[in-house]
Amino acid sequence: MSQHTPYAASADRYGKMQYNRCGRSGVRIPAVTLGLWQNFGSQTPFDTIREIAHYAFDAGICHFDLANNYGPVPGAAEENFGKLMQTSFRPYRDELFISTKAGYLMWPGPYGEWGSRKYLFSSLDQSLKRMKLDYVDLFYSHRYDPDTPLEETLQALVDMVRQGKALYVGISRYPHDAAVFAYQYLRENKTPCLLFQDRYNIIDRMPEKEDLVQLSARNGAGFISFSPLQQGLLTDRYLNGIPEGSRMSRSGSSLSRNVLTPAMLEALRGLDALARQRGQSLAQMALSWLLAKPEVTSVLIGASSVAQLKDNLGALANTAFSEQEKAAIEQTAAPIIITGRD
Repeated sequence: MSQHTPYAASADRYGKMQYNRCGRSGVRIPAVTLGLWQNFGSQTPFDTIREIAHYAFDAGICHFDLANNYGPVPGAAEENFGKLMQTSFRPYRDELFISTKAGYLMWPGPYGEWGSRKYLFSSLDQSLKRMKLDYVDLFYSHRYDPDTPLEETLQALVDMVRQGKALYVGISRYPHDAAVFAYQYLRENKTPCLLFQDRYNIIDRMPEKEDLVQLSARNGAGFISFSPLQQGLLTDRYLNGIPEGSRMSRSGSSLSRNVLTPAMLEALRGLDALARQRGQSLAQMALSWLLAKPEVTSVLIGASSVAQLKDNLGALANTAFSEQEKAAIEQTAAPIIITGRD
């Protein structure tokens, strides 16, 4: 698409997507959310970013998930989203559900990370400027801060809503007891938690082991899974080793090559065979496995290309599993399942 051609969203976009309610709220979000964690920073051409974002919205994905530090470099994903707002998405602002977060290192000094009121408000103000927005639909505390009183962090979230800078709030990666406290505090202050975000997939079962998936449901919050494909492990990319150019092949990557043990490779190949029996790719089955769970509101996927996004969206066509299929997945994945927090 030429930069001079105005973007017009697909007229039938909402007929292509499933929308799930976030707990006990009025909000429904798409079963698949586009996350801008890895592929929407300064290293990706803006034309590619725009092409993926347009395809996503045309497919009914109206929820875009960001954070202050997403890049590389930190802030770049939000800046690129701001360009999208200026060039494509401004007429559709009221149809978009945009989330961002703060908690991880963003700038030097004592106020550049964690959960203080000072950091959270400064970060949200910066995010709004980068994204060219007056407000975000959802703001998350990106991680639990063991050294800041939890009341301070949570009251900052409450006040963001009261000031009109965010419509809803959520928490991400909180341990169980802190999540229990957060749900109660936010509810008592009439700003209930809308979504709990954590890594959860066929391999990483920590959120169900620690009762976090079930806890969100009991407290009227939705649950959204990031890394549903375990950063690409649950795709066909590594079934024959580590290909050149893959995330695992890059030094300093968030996906270490040490992960691909013989046991991991055997399990991935077994899961791939089960997926093919279902007429799915491994990635599609991994997404379907999550979407089949009633407590899971949405899965957060990244995409480096339109083709990858299109393949992942194919998961929506088959989210039903027989008891035999569920048992086979559990047996195949058993040797590599993670139940502890990293």
